Amino acid sequence: MQERRKLLLIMNPRSGVMLAPKYLSEIVERFSKAGYLTQILMTSAKGDAREFAIVYGGQADVVAVSGGDGTLNEVIDGMITAGHQTKIGYIPSGSTNDFAASIGLTGSIFDCVDTIIEGNARNFDIGSFNGRYFSYIASFGAFTSTSYSVPQTVKNMLGHTAYILGGIKDILSIKSVHAKITTDRGTPEEETFEGDYLFGAICNSKSVAGILKLDKQDIDMNDGLLEVFLIHMPKDLIDLNEIAFNMLNGTLQSSQIDFFSARQIEVDIQSGTHWTLDGEFEEGADHCEIKAMDSAIRLIL
Repeated sequence: MQERRKLLLIMNPRSGVMLAPKYLSEIVERFSKAGYLTQILMTSAKGDAREFAIVYGGQADVVAVSGGDGTLNEVIDGMITAGHQTKIGYIPSGSTNDFAASIGLTGSIFDCVDTIIEGNARNFDIGSFNGRYFSYIASFGAFTSTSYSVPQTVKNMLGHTAYILGGIKDILSIKSVHAKITTDRGTPEEETFEGDYLFGAICNSKSVAGILKLDKQDIDMNDGLLEVFLIHMPKDLIDLNEIAFNMLNGTLQSSQIDFFSARQIEVDIQSGTHWTLDGEFEEGADHCEIKAMDSAIRLIL
């Protein structure tokens, strides 16, 4: 009898509207018919997915992740930390699934299972933020707290709407963040940007929070570059309207918006400013070093 390939399924049973666990037996059956011996590990606390990836990720032929972008972030962080080169499959079941949308993983849970079975592994860049890894975005400023401050039970009930409502609540307390951004220091491409910003993001994605679409920017998610997106604090309603118009149509051609690509980004930022990495809280630091890690993971598409 031919030895079966090993598949490690790391599942967050509380992500999104909690659909994936209801279909667990059918998911495992599909993997079994495709010749996989499936090991299932359920997360119960923050950090579990990362630990599972570190300890068990190197023993499998495929690591499949069922959860939201935060769960995927933990698995990727664990895999890179441990030096595992195992292929990663993604069954997105979170509230927004920005990263999944960027790489074309849409459709039902079973469509994504079939993709893991039938698809091919492709290399993707990953970002490093002061030594912690992120798969698609590191952000600061307005609305960034929404992803981790909205209770999971509310996200489960309202999905993407929960982020919109949380963002509206944040409008009442919006303050600018002063930051100096230096890119590709010590190279001919070095540039410096400094100002008071409403929002800032360093990303490797074609979608941010399910609202901002970067598809028109011809982004390559495996080119060794990260995209830097900075919105200046508007001085009046004219500035605000200009920002809103350019964001909604995806052109980003505005004096109020800086958008460019870089390999290495250093951010000197106002004390006490916290970040989010793939929707998860990250303690603030006055100086942040962010860089692109070329072809750091192999993702099945």
